[in-house]
Amino acid sequence: MPEPYVLKGTRTVLRGERGSNIPDLPDHMLLKEEQTAAYTVEIWKRFRKWGGVPTGITQNVKDLLASPEILNIFENSDCIIMLNQAGGDREILAKQLNISPHQLSYVTQSGEGEGLIFFGSTIIPFVDRFPKDTELYRVMSTKLVEELPMVAS
Repeated sequence: MPEPYVLKGTRTVLRGERGSNIPDLPDHMLLKEEQTAAYTVEIWKRFRKWGGVPTGITQNVKDLLASPEILNIFENSDCIIMLNQAGGDREILAKQLNISPHQLSYVTQSGEGEGLIFFGSTIIPFVDRFPKDTELYRVMSTKLVEELPMVAS
């Protein structure tokens, strides 16, 4: 069951702990076994049917799309936001989303806050220069090199 992995991921994020391995985090656990991948797809579909807006985040698209069950989620997503992508991931995205070489340039060695928004059949490049001196930035930042306050245990 994924619960221990969810708790580990939560502790890692909330406490600012270092040293977690990617396979220990929830998305890889859900994709690893066919049964949990199928369950994830079922929950995703139900949330959408009930008017929910399920959201998924992945570091590497090729890991996500290696599962035929999870590919179903990707193909039924209305909105995809892409930041800088590794070469193999760009190739997969270009094929799956019919992205032109020019559009791919927006996710090739792109800077912070730069990328593409895929919405339906529309692809929009974006640049978001979010101010770093705000509380919202501090809460949302995923940069481990920045000093984040530790949550008391």
